[in-house]
Amino acid sequence: MSYIESLRVFVRVVDLGSITSGGRDLRLTPAVASKRIKELEKHLGVRLFNRTTRSLSPTEVGKLFYHEARAVLETVDIAESKVANFSHAPRGTIRVTAPLGAGRRIIAPLVPRFVEAFPDTRVQMRLSDRKVDIMADGLDIAFFIGTPSDSNLKLRKIRDCDRVLCASPAYLSQNGTPQTPDDLLSDQHNCLLLRYPRSPEYFWVLQTKTGLRKLEVAGKYDADDGDVLTAWALDGRGIVNKPRFDVAEHLRDGNLVQVLPATPPVPTIFGCLYPHKKLQDPKIRLFVDFVIEHSKPLLGERR
Repeated sequence: MSYIESLRVFVRVVDLGSITSGGRDLRLTPAVASKRIKELEKHLGVRLFNRTTRSLSPTEVGKLFYHEARAVLETVDIAESKVANFSHAPRGTIRVTAPLGAGRRIIAPLVPRFVEAFPDTRVQMRLSDRKVDIMADGLDIAFFIGTPSDSNLKLRKIRDCDRVLCASPAYLSQNGTPQTPDDLLSDQHNCLLLRYPRSPEYFWVLQTKTGLRKLEVAGKYDADDGDVLTAWALDGRGIVNKPRFDVAEHLRDGNLVQVLPATPPVPTIFGCLYPHKKLQDPKIRLFVDFVIEHSKPLLGERR
């Protein structure tokens, strides 16, 4: 299997642009990853990379070998998946990404339970509120909160999640409680926004008696981490728009108070995306089914 593992290292190094990043992605030290590349070059009798002190790029033969190596790895993964169907014992690594809040509160608690149920599997998690490229990053499953853009990926909706606008009692005492959606647009209020390059959340959409109302809200500061927004809201810094499950504890404790309950934000989708070919892999299907079955108590009841 060492040759196959060397191919995996080579492909990830090309994908990520450095031996350190490629090795880290596969849970290998830079020294081990570099050794695997050198062994592969020695076996093939060619140089796969052009190396300088500042950059690493595949040679022409390296580019050719990359496409073939990637095809070989995909074939091996499909073959192992088919065998796993017969053995009824899923095995191998599942690479998962999820938003920070949903990942910490929903996915992460379920990972140990899944691995205990299927001990021949491993789960590698990456948490980020930024948009990820499943194919380029070599991921198997991407959980999301929101509405994903059109793609060639398979989408599986898990459930609709209510969103709430909320703020701390201290903030509302100092700035007043919004009575209408238009109040959010005044200089009196500070809206806490989830923003990053290509972020979709530059506006809030509320449900009103006359239909959906799109508000181009603004604030004095924003972040690319949803938990930072929650912390700011708890600290009395502004009004935040969050999935209810993400702030349910704070709402119960009274540390956050829902505002404009008659015109709440539109619900958001909690679901996952994965390449169509992964449907052939039983461990992927099992993991998604496991999350769907066991996440309901963590998501809470819709209101």
